[in-house]
Amino acid sequence: MSRKTILVTGGAGFIGANFVPYFAAKYPDYDVINLDKLTYAGNLDNLKECNNMPNYRFIQGDICDAALIDKLFSENNIQGVIHFAAESHVDNSITGPRAFIETNVVGTFTLLDAARRTWLSAPHQVKEEYKNARFHHISTDEVYGSLENDGTLFTENTPYDPSSPYSSAKASSDLIARAYHRTYGLNVTISNCSNNYGPKQHPEKLIPKIISNALSGKNIPIYGDGKNIRDWLYVLDHCKAIDLIFHTGKAGETYNVGGRNERNNLEIVHTICSILDKKMPRKDGSSYKDLIVFVADRPGHDKRYAIDATKLETQLGWKADENFDSGIIKTVEWYTAH
Repeated sequence: MSRKTILVTGGAGFIGANFVPYFAAKYPDYDVINLDKLTYAGNLDNLKECNNMPNYRFIQGDICDAALIDKLFSENNIQGVIHFAAESHVDNSITGPRAFIETNVVGTFTLLDAARRTWLSAPHQVKEEYKNARFHHISTDEVYGSLENDGTLFTENTPYDPSSPYSSAKASSDLIARAYHRTYGLNVTISNCSNNYGPKQHPEKLIPKIISNALSGKNIPIYGDGKNIRDWLYVLDHCKAIDLIFHTGKAGETYNVGGRNERNNLEIVHTICSILDKKMPRKDGSSYKDLIVFVADRPGHDKRYAIDATKLETQLGWKADENFDSGIIKTVEWYTAH
């Protein structure tokens, strides 16, 4: 038997670049192919620890390139797909939505259809050599829309109500993945995660932008009144959840992944500034909080996201290792060191 190959898409992005080294090191019997287009958000420098791993291979390419995807499936014993690749920055989706539809919707379809044609001989008839092959699709809690600040949580049964072109494209890709399970019997699992933070995140995102601007003495911009709430998930905890779902989750099921760490944006900024005040105090003795400025709110800015991860915790035994207080210190230390 040839070795099992796992295709990871978008492995040079933020979550992927944390997942791939963890996954390839944990499973030396797997061959891991990392397919990434290397847009502005992809960075191979974040995968240096993979350079000496004999079971790791990088391929630059676009998930919308059907010929390339078909070639990868035909030439490799791909027994699993872990699909991160996506355009993900909400602000960019507002100013340029087309790329989000192409990558998140068409790209996901292209991958699913290649898996269907490779793994199935007919609808609901899995080829013997692919009886354990699985497609895991990574998505976001933003597909559920916005919550009031009333203690309610997103569950796997919350109706979809996306607000931005980004979340609409992710909602579409979720539904296509679900349809491939129901229509064809493809072994699909889906996870919807809350806001990730940690090492290797692109500086356009909130937490690295706060750290970068603070250390550069630039203003720290906060949308609206800073009261928008997110549930923060340390990226390595998310990687462990994906690993668990990929290996033990039930086909056709969706699992919500959340850190149970709700914070509003202003709290995030104040926490980071307080850490930096202690670790790297400003030369003039002032606090980094003095750099905070409030700017016009983002169009369609959802008020609150919060995930109920009970299903993942009780059915698969997942538990986050980091709370926000421990995770944010590790995160600030990584960015100040890099």
